[in-house]
Amino acid sequence: MAETTGSRPRGVLLPLALAQFICSFAGSNMNVMITDISADLNTTVHGVQVTITIFLLVMAALMIPGGKLTDRYGRKRCFVVGLAVYGVGAVLSALAPALGVLILGNSILEGVGTALLIPPVYILSTLLFTETSSRARAFGAIMAMGGIGAAAGPLIGGLITSGLSWRAAFGFQALVIVAIILLSRRITDPLPADPTRPFDLGGAILSAVGLILFVMGILAADDNFWLMLALLALGAMFLAWFFVSCRNKERAGHEPLLSTGLFRNRTSNLGLVTQNIQWLLLMGTSFVVSAYLQVVRGYNAIETGVIFTAATIGLLVSSLSAGRLARRRAARTLIMGGFLVTIIGVVVLLALAGSALNPWAFAPGLLLIGLGLGVMLTPSVNVVQSSFGEELQGEISGLSRSVSNLGSSLGTAVAGTILVADPGGHAYAAAMSVLAAIGLGGLLAAALLPRRTVSAPPVASRDT
Repeated sequence: MAETTGSRPRGVLLPLALAQFICSFAGSNMNVMITDISADLNTTVHGVQVTITIFLLVMAALMIPGGKLTDRYGRKRCFVVGLAVYGVGAVLSALAPALGVLILGNSILEGVGTALLIPPVYILSTLLFTETSSRARAFGAIMAMGGIGAAAGPLIGGLITSGLSWRAAFGFQALVIVAIILLSRRITDPLPADPTRPFDLGGAILSAVGLILFVMGILAADDNFWLMLALLALGAMFLAWFFVSCRNKERAGHEPLLSTGLFRNRTSNLGLVTQNIQWLLLMGTSFVVSAYLQVVRGYNAIETGVIFTAATIGLLVSSLSAGRLARRRAARTLIMGGFLVTIIGVVVLLALAGSALNPWAFAPGLLLIGLGLGVMLTPSVNVVQSSFGEELQGEISGLSRSVSNLGSSLGTAVAGTILVADPGGHAYAAAMSVLAAIGLGGLLAAALLPRRTVSAPPVASRDT
């Protein structure tokens, strides 16, 4: 497939990057609006937390089927439909008179919209940017915007909520969605839709149930240890059933929801592990440091967001350098370097911030964490997406996004469990130390990647 030239790549990339930004922003900015929403809608903090939880469950359930639907209905069509559903959900959330309407708008419609629009972001980037460095630049811009949305979400959400209201934050999301839809007119789907492609409904149900149970288990980690284990075991059982179902369908000559060949690619599997741990570190660090600043140091949402600017800057600088770094260094080197810098950042954060009263003592550690995460987010995505040809892009994109979302949920759950178990000041240091140890696991997975990764041919066989 020919590489897009001239001004077209930038015109195509902008709506894709903005789409990742707004979805990441939506996933993190709600944390600073919980009190305002609960007071305005005459509900409890727990009620708003349920809204956030359902949003995570809907995304987890539908991300893999959402990726598969792009083959049948087209990547751009799914992207635009997902944006429209998300936008309706944002407007409904802004106007919500009660918690039930907020759940419908934010948890259901925005969750469904996200599951439809995010897989096409990565599929279109893979298909439109075929040269290694240009694809790395594209993924770098998208991951930078995603990281900024996640890291700066509390600050932007706090500013909007404090200056206007929590409803205005949803109005902001709706306005961005309208802008993306207008900008997406420049996108041309590089592959025609194939309405004859079968859709594995049974596999979609099994994968959805398995992922919902698994995410529920992760979210139950800070409430009930035995419930967590039971839900994780049930989730694993359904996901194993889903895998066996896919294998049996392939042997019978039918097309499953996911090709089992996706799981036989060692490079992709290792890349998925690094993706999971990267998002675990990003969301886990954000949760722990935010809780520490607000609970122990007594900072408000805006002050906390300002301190996080160091991590946002680091992530932005390193992500936007992805194209140049990809030309100079192998993906394995970049991912290993990213994990190493991130772990060093956690150590610096613990050493400086724990004993200093000056809030800017957090800056060096957060800057290093942001730089490290930005360096490796892009090559990890590139390694996974480039491991397969055009025919499997819908499937691997949905799987990749599900793995990343599980990492985000797991990061918050791990950190929350440690903080709840020991609410004293030492719990925050313990949580960050655990995150650093998990980061070492990511470093090991990165070290097992091949020194040079080779992109798959344009079309891949379904049984390889």
